[in-house]
Amino acid sequence: MLTFRTFLKGGPILATAGLAAALLMSSVEPSSAGLFSWMKGPQGNQGGGGGDDGYAGPGLFGGGLFGGGKPRGPQQPGSQAFHGDELPPDEFDAATQAWILNPPLGMPTLAKANIAATQAAIAKYRAIVANGGWPMVPAKVMRPGSTGPEIVVLHRRLEISGDLVGMSVPEEYDAAVVAAVKKFQARHGLPPTGVIDTRAMIEALNVPASVRLAQLEANLKRLQTLSAAAAPRYVMVNIPAAQVEAVDAGQVVQRHAAVVGKPERPTPELSSKIQEINFNPFWYVPKSIIYKDLVPKAQEFARRNQDMLAAYHMQAFDAAGNPIASNQINWFGQEVYNYQFRQLPWDQNSLGFVKINFPNKDSVYMHDTPLKSLFGRSVRYESSGCVRVNAIETLVDWILQDTGGWNMQRIMAVKQSGEQIDVKLVKQIPVYFTYVSAWATPDGTVQFRPDIYNLDNGSGETASVN
Repeated sequence: MLTFRTFLKGGPILATAGLAAALLMSSVEPSSAGLFSWMKGPQGNQGGGGGDDGYAGPGLFGGGLFGGGKPRGPQQPGSQAFHGDELPPDEFDAATQAWILNPPLGMPTLAKANIAATQAAIAKYRAIVANGGWPMVPAKVMRPGSTGPEIVVLHRRLEISGDLVGMSVPEEYDAAVVAAVKKFQARHGLPPTGVIDTRAMIEALNVPASVRLAQLEANLKRLQTLSAAAAPRYVMVNIPAAQVEAVDAGQVVQRHAAVVGKPERPTPELSSKIQEINFNPFWYVPKSIIYKDLVPKAQEFARRNQDMLAAYHMQAFDAAGNPIASNQINWFGQEVYNYQFRQLPWDQNSLGFVKINFPNKDSVYMHDTPLKSLFGRSVRYESSGCVRVNAIETLVDWILQDTGGWNMQRIMAVKQSGEQIDVKLVKQIPVYFTYVSAWATPDGTVQFRPDIYNLDNGSGETASVN
């Protein structure tokens, strides 16, 4: 069933949203082994807060939609110049970004066969822990041709985890080490460049074996529960991996890079069914963002005698649903918190051109975004709980394959036209937001992702933040 609505286009191009705080730290703390330890988050998953943080494109009004920050530039942390043995930021060339944007399909994370494989991995890691774990790798750049004592340590680290197999000169970064580093990187969700030149890579190497064991044990229980409940055809968001899988008959048919909730605004775990696709949607601002972001941003504009609603193509409504002009709003009073706000469809709408809708208590959803650059990073924890999906049009095409009259050509035509259309699915598709940060596959590969919300281990040691 289709519902047509009016669409308002046009308007100024605005400033990019501020990004997360400093991307990478210069040192590793062995006691905590904080993978991506620059991102301290809350204990436990408190849900998504009902929607996403906004975005506005580059241009007239600094600060980005409710972001309150500045675009990451050369002087920002995580984008500093690289000197000597200091590790450079997590930024990649076009080929590496292409790997991130087009991840290998692989096996479904929730495949039943992964349960026995994960149990075998637990036995392996228990033995590693019993034998003393692995050594800490110095925080230095290492690449083919590198030599020195740090290479000896790297050899030992990769041998213990089973990544380095075969002949290799202990003090040389030779072809065998390159292959081992690529293997390690791929199974930790890092671009397989074969070189060690990011702090994220050093931190991944230096997560203690005991913490990795705890991850596997915690995630085995999740896999046993989730795989038993998984439908034959479904969409799955793996939050720690920041990826979306479309699974049909036990095969991953699509895998997408995603942006998920930051630690302070986590994406919730949930199980639901996709019921509707909204093309060129309004963005209804959730209460949490009205309090934390929208009103403070509007107050900044008011102090400059500027109209925030006009700048961001927004409308305000009172509690009865009546529209309110911006010049009628007292942004410094309490009544403003009783208003409702929505952003009109346009090329910088925070939801992009399409929203994937399903019922859930946290009011979260999957959607497009105008901020495409975030998808090209290996660290993608930037939203307020909702999930942004790279190449979302191909996922929507797959979701709508049983809903007559829809194909990629029509989807792209609607994107170009800006027409607002709500499409009810003929066959609803299960969707799962899961938290799987460690698992193994039947080929013996043990996968790890950062425990970004600190859910895997109650002992204080985590594979994410400290």
